[in-house]
Amino acid sequence: MNNISIFIKKEFLHVFRDRKTLLMLFGLPIVQIILFGFALTNEIKNAKIVVCDYAKDAASKQIIGKLQASQQFEIQNALLSHNQIEAAFKNGKIKMAIIFPANFNNDLLHQNKAQVQLITDASDPNTATTISGYASQILMDYQNELMQLQNLPYQIHTEMRMIYNPELKAAVNFVPGVMSLILLLVCVLMTSVAIVKEKEIGTMEILLVSPFNPFLVIVSKAVPYLALSLINLTVILLLSVFVLGMPINGSVLLLYAVSTLFIITALSLGLLISNSTASQQAAMLISLMGMLVPSILFTGFMFPLENMPYPLQLVSHIIPAKWYYIIVKSIMVKGLGFSAIWKETLILLGMTLVLLVVNIKKFKIRLT
Repeated sequence: MNNISIFIKKEFLHVFRDRKTLLMLFGLPIVQIILFGFALTNEIKNAKIVVCDYAKDAASKQIIGKLQASQQFEIQNALLSHNQIEAAFKNGKIKMAIIFPANFNNDLLHQNKAQVQLITDASDPNTATTISGYASQILMDYQNELMQLQNLPYQIHTEMRMIYNPELKAAVNFVPGVMSLILLLVCVLMTSVAIVKEKEIGTMEILLVSPFNPFLVIVSKAVPYLALSLINLTVILLLSVFVLGMPINGSVLLLYAVSTLFIITALSLGLLISNSTASQQAAMLISLMGMLVPSILFTGFMFPLENMPYPLQLVSHIIPAKWYYIIVKSIMVKGLGFSAIWKETLILLGMTLVLLVVNIKKFKIRLT
C-alpha cells in the first residue's frame, strides 16, 4: 500500500504540474456548460420589432406598453407607413412588425372587436412562428383583462402575414445555414493539411529552395481547392433548387461572387491552421473541433443569437459563416441586391485580407 500511495502521489504531481491537463479537466467543462447553457435554447428573447400605430389611442398604447415590458421583444421605433416597414425588413434588423389600424380603440369599445396585423419575417420559420405566438398571447391577455373589467365579450383578431416564406418551408432557413457550414468546414479541412503535409513527407525543402515566394506557394495551395469548392457549391445549389424546392430569388451571379469570397476566406483560415501546426492529425483536429462547434452555435440558423449574452454575441462577429449566412438569406430568400449586403461582404473581405497577411507572415522559409 505504501508503494501504491507513492505512485498515486507521483501521478497527482504530474497532473498538477501539467497546465494543459488541468485546463482540460477543469477549464473545458466550465466553458462548455456556460456556453451551451446560454446558447442551446430555442426560446426567443429581445426579438427586434417595430410598431406602426395608426390609431394612437389608449388601447394601442397599452398594448405597446405590454410589448415593451415583455422580455421577448425589443421595440426599435414607431413607424408611420407600410413602406417603412418593408425597408426595415429588407435591412434585416427586425423580426416582426405590428400594425394597429385607425380607430382601434373605438372599434374595440363600440363593436366589441378590433383587428391587429402581425407581419413576420418567415425566412426563419421557427423564429417567425414563435414570436408571432408571443405577440398573440400578449394581445389575448389584454383582451381577457378587458373582459374581466367590463364583463363584455371583447375580441382582438390577429391577421398573420408571413413574408419571404409564406408556406413556412424549413428549407428556406436550412439551406443557407447548411451551405455556410459545409463550405466552411470542407474548405478549412482540405487546406489545413496542405502545408503541414509537405513537412511530414519531407518535400518542404524542395518548396523552400524553389524561386517561389511565400505568397505564390500559398496561392498555389489554395487555387485547386477553390475550383473544387465552386463545383461543390454548384452541386449544393442544384440540389437545393431541384430537390428541396429552395428558390433563388436574387442574382445567381452575385451569389457566386460572394460565395467565392467566402470560400477564399475559409481556405485562408485553413492555410493558417496548416502553417501553425506540426502534424496533419493536429491540423484536422483543430479544423473540425475549432470550426464545427462555433459555426453551429454562432451562425444563427440553429440557435437565435439574440438569446445569447452580449459577450457571446461579440464572439459571433468573428465567425465568417455568420456573415455568409446573412448574405445567402438576403440573396436567395429575400431577393436583395448588393446594396443590402455590402456591409457583410466588406467584413468577409477584411477577414480574408487579414488571414492572407498573417499566412504570409507565419510562413516559415526555414525548417529550423
